[in-house]
Amino acid sequence: MAILRIVALGLLAVVVATGTASSAQTLTFTTLVNFNGPNGAAPQPEGLVQGTDGNLYGTTRLGGANNAGTVFKMTPAGALTTLYSFCSQPGCTDGNGPTAALVQAADGNFYGTTGFGGAFGDGTVFRITASGNLTTLHPFDGADGSNANSRLTQASDGNFYGTTALGGNLSECFVGNGCGTVFKITPSGALTTLYKFCPQTGCSDGAVPFLGLAQGGDGNFYGATFGGGDGNGGTIFKISPQGTLTTLDSFCAVYYPFCGGHALGVVQGTDGNFYGMTIEGQAGTVFKVTPDGALTTIYTFCSKIACEDGDNPRGALNLGSDGNFYGTTQYGGTSNQGTVFKITPSGVLTTLHSFHGWDGRAPFGGVSQASNGAFYGTTTSGGSGGGGTIFRLSVED
Repeated sequence: MAILRIVALGLLAVVVATGTASSAQTLTFTTLVNFNGPNGAAPQPEGLVQGTDGNLYGTTRLGGANNAGTVFKMTPAGALTTLYSFCSQPGCTDGNGPTAALVQAADGNFYGTTGFGGAFGDGTVFRITASGNLTTLHPFDGADGSNANSRLTQASDGNFYGTTALGGNLSECFVGNGCGTVFKITPSGALTTLYKFCPQTGCSDGAVPFLGLAQGGDGNFYGATFGGGDGNGGTIFKISPQGTLTTLDSFCAVYYPFCGGHALGVVQGTDGNFYGMTIEGQAGTVFKVTPDGALTTIYTFCSKIACEDGDNPRGALNLGSDGNFYGTTQYGGTSNQGTVFKITPSGVLTTLHSFHGWDGRAPFGGVSQASNGAFYGTTTSGGSGGGGTIFRLSVED
C-alpha cells in the first residue's frame, strides 16, 4: 500500500506494519492522523464513534484553538476536520478537557461530556451537530457530579445515562470532591442524579466510576468503580433506570498483586455476560461477570516474557462482529509503548499490534469497529506531532 499524504491538513498516513495474527488472518496497521496541538492533542479513553454519514467522530483532551480540547471528524481514509475547540466562550462555560467518546443519538446529533469547565468548573454535558454547532445542555455543580469522564449511553427510553468520577456526596472520599454519581439526562438537558456513591464512610458500594454504563438486555445498567467496595479495589454494580443500585462484586485490595483491582468498565457479550478490565492484578486483568455477579478472571497481563502481551490495560473493551473483544494496553508490547489485542470470551488473547512511539504510544481509548470491518483507535501521545495519533487496524482473512 502506498504512502498517503493529505497535504491540505498537514497529516501523514503511513502503513506501519503488515503481519500475521494467525495462519488465517493478515493484519495491516495504518497511522492515519498525527495530532500536533493545533489540530488537537491527547485523544482520551473510549475511542471513536462512527456516524451515520460513515465518518468517525471523537474528542481530544488538549489542543485546538485554546488548548482546551476539541471535537473532530475524520473520514475512514484519515482526512481530519476540527469541528469545535473548547473554551471558545468566556470563562470556558462551554466546557474544557473532554475525556470521553461521543455517542450519536436517534436525532442524528452527537452527545458528550467534558471533565472541566462549564458555569461551575465541574464539567458539562453537551450536544454537537455534525457541522460543529455546540450547545451546553448541563453544567455540573459538584453536588450533582463533577468530572464527567465517561461516554453517555442512550437507553431504550430515549434518555442518556452516564457517570461522573467525582462529585455527589461531597463530604466523602476526597474531601470536598465526592465519590462520583450516576445520572440521567434528557436530550433537552434535564438532569436527574440517580445515585451518589459512598453514602457513608467505607464506600462499600464503590467509589469513582471511571467509564460509562452498559445497558443490559434486562433493561438495567451495568458499570464498574475504580475504588471502594469491600476490598477497596473497586466494584461491579447494577443500577435500575430508577436509581436502585446493587453491588454485584467487589475486587480485592490493591496491595494483593495477583488480584484484579481498579475496574474500568464493562461491555455485554453475545453470551449475556459482561466483560471488562482492571489495571491491577500483576499488570491488569480481563474479567467476565454474570448478570448475577459471579466473577471470573479470564486473563492476566504480563503472562509473557517482558510483558509482550501488554501491561496496564486502559479504556474499554469493544465487542467485534466476530464475537471477540478488542482493547488496548497502555504499556507492554515489544517496545513497552502499548498494544492492541483481541481476546475471546474464553480468555485466549492475541496481541495484534505493539506500538513503538513513532506510530503512537499509550493507547488509552480502546478500539471501535467501523462498517468497513476495520478497527479504529487513538493513542494519547507519540506520533510525528507528539500529541497522539489515530490509527486503523485491518484484520483480513
